[in-house]
Amino acid sequence: MTIDMHSHWRPPALIEALRERAETPRIVTAEGGAEVLRMRHGDMAMGEAFDDLDMRLADMDEHGVSTAALSLFGLYQWIERLPAEQSLPLVQIYNDSVGEICGAHPGRFVAFASLPLADLDAAVAEFDRAMGLPGMIGAQIPGNGFLDYASAEQYRPLLAAANRHRAMLFVHWGPRPGDKWPRVSEDADNMNARLFTLDMQASLSANMVTFSCTDILDDYPDAAVMIHNLGGNIPFEVERLDHRSMIDTPDEPIPSSLFNKPNVFVDCNSLGARAIEIGVAAYGAEKIFYGTDGTGFGCDWTNRALAEARIDDGEHRAILHDNAAGFIARHAELAPHRAAA
Repeated sequence: MTIDMHSHWRPPALIEALRERAETPRIVTAEGGAEVLRMRHGDMAMGEAFDDLDMRLADMDEHGVSTAALSLFGLYQWIERLPAEQSLPLVQIYNDSVGEICGAHPGRFVAFASLPLADLDAAVAEFDRAMGLPGMIGAQIPGNGFLDYASAEQYRPLLAAANRHRAMLFVHWGPRPGDKWPRVSEDADNMNARLFTLDMQASLSANMVTFSCTDILDDYPDAAVMIHNLGGNIPFEVERLDHRSMIDTPDEPIPSSLFNKPNVFVDCNSLGARAIEIGVAAYGAEKIFYGTDGTGFGCDWTNRALAEARIDDGEHRAILHDNAAGFIARHAELAPHRAAA
């Protein structure tokens, strides 16, 4: 009875379109005959884990995942940051492809749309169009757009669109069009740890403060926001935030009282049992979704973490299924319970 709200995907039709591009990002045959995704900063080897539907369904069945919310995979999100005339046809390929998957497998899949972010008018128009496709529940947007209030103000048109559709914005770590990226030098020591954990978690923490500790969502009560990886480090740092608040701004509400907005959620992707426990303590289990990145490894990791977490059966069930089911019911049907094979 599990709903995976953080399940990345790259449709074969998008891969084919990237093979036809003459400039980065593009898919080329590298020395030795293997295909790679070529980007400004280098090449990434191709694999089947994120584009083989039969493999994905088998992984879901093996791990008891009834429904997965598809979102554009990792570095392929660069298509969202291209000039709008290049970005729009590519994101439409993605959106139409996942809409077809949702329509062909009702209840097994829902999806977050991809948007041409270099042109917000075009992004809103594509958001509106995509929400008419089968299984769409919202859109994926870059965390860099919400690092602080001033940045978030620029994305009010997308917040308004989400509010209009009663949809969810999946805030995923990553740059906006034109942002310097990566923030960590490629020749830094421990580059992967510094970029994919330290930078990512700090960015997500900033997103959580923006959405929870400012009024940016006040005008959009019917929009929902999901931030991955437990909303960064907030559960670990909330006592420090309260301590500083009592010293620096004693007349303002303490931060721990603000991380309970009804339309702000997190997922527990890539975190462990102890982290989930303090996440439940900081936010409440009703604010946390199950997430895996969309791999068998991710399912194993999250299932084990939840099994070991010292939370009660109701909290466990809420994270696995009930929280996501309550939101998805706005837009799509759900598959019946599927026990793990």
